[in-house]
Amino acid sequence: MTGEQKAIAILGSTGSIGRQALEAVAAYPERFTVQVLAAGNQAELLIEQALAFRPQQVVIGNEDKYEQVKAALQPQGISVATGAAALEEAVQLDTLDMVLVALVGYAGLKPTISAIRAGKDIALANKETLVVAGELVTQLAADHGVAILPVDSEHSAIFQCLAGEQHNPLEKIILTASGGPFRGMKAGELATVTREQALRHPNWEMGAKITIDSATLMNKGLEVIEAHWLFGVQRQQIEVVVHPQSIIHSLVQFEDGSIKAQMGLPDMKLPIQYALTYPERLKTTFPRFNFAAYPALTFEPPDLDTFRNLALAYESMDRGGNMPCVLNAANEVVVEAFLQDKIGFLDMPELIATCLAKMPHIQQPDLNDYVETDKETRIKAQELIK
Repeated sequence: MTGEQKAIAILGSTGSIGRQALEAVAAYPERFTVQVLAAGNQAELLIEQALAFRPQQVVIGNEDKYEQVKAALQPQGISVATGAAALEEAVQLDTLDMVLVALVGYAGLKPTISAIRAGKDIALANKETLVVAGELVTQLAADHGVAILPVDSEHSAIFQCLAGEQHNPLEKIILTASGGPFRGMKAGELATVTREQALRHPNWEMGAKITIDSATLMNKGLEVIEAHWLFGVQRQQIEVVVHPQSIIHSLVQFEDGSIKAQMGLPDMKLPIQYALTYPERLKTTFPRFNFAAYPALTFEPPDLDTFRNLALAYESMDRGGNMPCVLNAANEVVVEAFLQDKIGFLDMPELIATCLAKMPHIQQPDLNDYVETDKETRIKAQELIK
């Protein structure tokens, strides 16, 4: 720690999670200092953030925008770098206490590993890191004495429910899902849904990729795999329940049958702040939940036949090894294709299933195997789309 302040790096600072994290930092300047900001393409916003928070280093992923960012920040005494290798180096700064990984997709894996190896605690908003290489990442964290603090609202809820229960065995965890914008629809109705319809999430404001994942229930599938690694639970101990109001963020059931739930309005600010301040809870001015405004909370099982991606996620977890890596890589490619109107909504699970069937299964992969699996799966998925 740097005095009483926690020095943090925010990877993905221009995205939804990154922007909200900076709001938390701004609300408690005596508690936080920002040492590293990193973004992919939004150079203007990254520059604006850097001038406001004065980090030691800024990393812009898009090398074409490096000169623009450098010209704006280097005269201000802020170091600027570009590229994946620079990002992996930046998270190793001696001054850092914590790295918030809010990058989208597979891009979060290598900088997370680099930060863990440097002994930095991880606030993890990038579920794909544990989906792709959960066994490797969790073992590294244990070896280096590093905490992985979940930022996803569902995993934060479980983490909060488990506080003080270290000696009480779990029976199961229950992940809640809103059901997305197409809840209750059947395959025939989904065949013609558009990109614009899929991006209209009923409860949450998120980036495009995660919003599409929520519409297909792939987001919940990725969360199932993430929960397996974060909490050491097996497939049969992870249940998914559709809860359209998104007030109960997730639940834990213990061996005596007792259930704990974490509740609140659907807002990512609270789980972000909790990960940054854990084990403390700092006073906020966030809107409070009012029971009278929600006279009915409802629950229903997910439709695995219509929303096949959740079933495919369970299948990849059952097969293990590099199969969740295949699932994730194929999903990232097909979601991008759907967002570009190259394929239809129902094409996404079909293409992912084909990749899972065709890619070689490696039961005990190392990091190079994961990297190669990701690369080859993307090639295969692109070929299938063409």
